[in-house]
Amino acid sequence: MSSKELIAKFELFLKAKLPVVESFHPHFNQALGEMLDVGGKRFRPLLLLSVVESSQPLLVENALHVALGLEMMHTYSLIHDDLPCMDDAALRRGHPTLHVSYDETTAVLIGDALNTHAFYLLANAPLSAEIKIKLVSILSSNSGIHGMVLGQAIDCFFEDKRLNVEELTFLHLHKTAKLIAASLVMGAVICELDKTIQEALYQFGLKLGLLFQVQDDIIDATLSSEEAGKPTHNDGHKNSFVNLLGLESAQEVKQKLLLELDGELEKLDAALSHRLKSIVEAYFKG
Repeated sequence: MSSKELIAKFELFLKAKLPVVESFHPHFNQALGEMLDVGGKRFRPLLLLSVVESSQPLLVENALHVALGLEMMHTYSLIHDDLPCMDDAALRRGHPTLHVSYDETTAVLIGDALNTHAFYLLANAPLSAEIKIKLVSILSSNSGIHGMVLGQAIDCFFEDKRLNVEELTFLHLHKTAKLIAASLVMGAVICELDKTIQEALYQFGLKLGLLFQVQDDIIDATLSSEEAGKPTHNDGHKNSFVNLLGLESAQEVKQKLLLELDGELEKLDAALSHRLKSIVEAYFKG
């Protein structure tokens, strides 16, 4: 199954599984599914499903539940990232942000709902209890105080305060890279792959996550809001690779990370390496 086919399969599953809550709230259900339903790269679900498809393709159907939980966790982080108290962004995935469409309270609560429902999906996935416990541990560790939330806290606190390269790397390893690395490892756990492979995938994912962030910083500096589907030229107060290093040096960092990823892929078996290489080429070498 190609990456395009995996994403299409995921999109169908997402539409079928969007939660519907019975209540008399006038727009809770619409808001709950809105930022999920408008699309996105689906990068993290694709990574998870690609590991499963290349290792244990019969488990792809079961893994869709976990992939959706992962996407809900990511979407919650975007909703909160866009809030007026953080980035105050009006556009995400080419769509008005929730605090713009509704109000700030709705946006906060929808983010909270997606965060918690992500773990509901993991806990109720058609997988063994042992595997589900491991998945919950990986997702909570890499999206919470040891990962994404810590990175976001650093990002917000140090606006207009210049970080050095090591500090900037620490920030984005936590804010962006750890959840991407977790996506790969969660796929490996579903397939019960060897611990050595899990660690190799995690290290690959950390570099991939940094590459993702560097490219995102380059996009912010070079594309319009219409092209990017979100506000750009908006990182003036942020610690970004472009702001710290300049555009040319940031592009050099991108090329260096691409070379390092090629080296990391050599540690994996041929089928998995080929699949991940095709994703890297599609997302970062175009």
